[in-house]
Amino acid sequence: MKFTNYIYDYIRSGETTSKKLGLEIEHLVVDKNGTQISFDLVSSLIEENGNKTGATLHYTDGYVVGYSTDKYCITLEPSCQFEISINPYSSINIIKEIYDDFYTLWNDTFSKLGYHMETFGNLPNVELGKITPDEIPLSPKSRYKYMNKHFMQTGKYGKYMMRASASAQISVDFSSEEDMVRKLRVLQKISPILMIIMESKSSPTSTLPGSENKPHLHRIQQWNDIDPVRTGFIPHSFDDDFGYNSIASQIYNLPLILLSDESKTVYVGEKNAKDLFEEKILDEQSLTEERRTKLIEHFISMGFFHFRVKTYIEIRVADSVPIDKALGYVALIKGLIYSEENLASLEKTFESVHSIPDINAAIEEIEKYGFDADIYGGQNIKDLANYLIELSKDGLSSEEKEYPDNVRAFWSNSQ
Repeated sequence: MKFTNYIYDYIRSGETTSKKLGLEIEHLVVDKNGTQISFDLVSSLIEENGNKTGATLHYTDGYVVGYSTDKYCITLEPSCQFEISINPYSSINIIKEIYDDFYTLWNDTFSKLGYHMETFGNLPNVELGKITPDEIPLSPKSRYKYMNKHFMQTGKYGKYMMRASASAQISVDFSSEEDMVRKLRVLQKISPILMIIMESKSSPTSTLPGSENKPHLHRIQQWNDIDPVRTGFIPHSFDDDFGYNSIASQIYNLPLILLSDESKTVYVGEKNAKDLFEEKILDEQSLTEERRTKLIEHFISMGFFHFRVKTYIEIRVADSVPIDKALGYVALIKGLIYSEENLASLEKTFESVHSIPDINAAIEEIEKYGFDADIYGGQNIKDLANYLIELSKDGLSSEEKEYPDNVRAFWSNSQ
């Protein structure tokens, strides 16, 4: 069987009638001076708390880099951004309870050592120009060494993204190929609005070096710059024949930078999965189902698009934000995407948006003008943001209707 068929089957295996949401938040763990915690210290704390709570420890290159429980996972990102990935649930209140338990444990752990967790799109000391990303060490994982080497050749903001950025991500379910395509296209169309309402900055006027006329969406600017082959929106996602097959083909042909397989990470440069199999670096016949699945997940992980299609749709456009804002974001997405009526309304409202260039033009306006931007034929961002919030409430239960207002309060206060 062709390996692209395995990727196709992997994506298709995610089809479900469930309407759950997963939440990930990356935290910046800093001291009173805004300096990030060291890898050795946070790794030892993960091992200690993981053992204390009976969690399963995760190792990479011989280091403890995370743990998993039956409710969430902890992961260290390139410069010790401290990520919690909460398992998918349909109840926002359950997601809140899990996060609160995590926060209680880790806030106490960090505060005893003079550290605390912050949630911004970029490390404040870097955003405000107090230090440069070059002053921040990378975690000693081979993956990040190879990525850093690659991004030094492909763009100017790779070191900002790896060392100083943090995000909040949501995953949503799909029930069929048609449902996946439909939800993905709607989410991509509204993503410029999501980006600005979930922007989290230390200063409203700060800019990136070389982008002095764009004070907004720093993290998005960084991601868009690092490597055009693997960033931005999913290629061809508005084509008539877009679906599982085209996604599988893109994954199979994406240059990988590195290969993580059987607890080893090696640099492969521009080689893609197809090359690795054709050159017998990987032997398809010898792969167990478990190893094949891990390879597929690795191949997908080397695409840094604003959305990923796995066994769910991963939404990657929001900055890291405090939990009450993040829960408002979860509710917003839930109310919009899991309501047939709201999904249809969004399709009608944004029916004039036909392509990725249309969306990128909107993003560029927002990067310059923030909430004063007009996009998609003269529609004001603030009006569109309020429209999304109010529409989402129609798709939520009575006990969850108030959550989206957390998002409005957040972007109103950040202006």
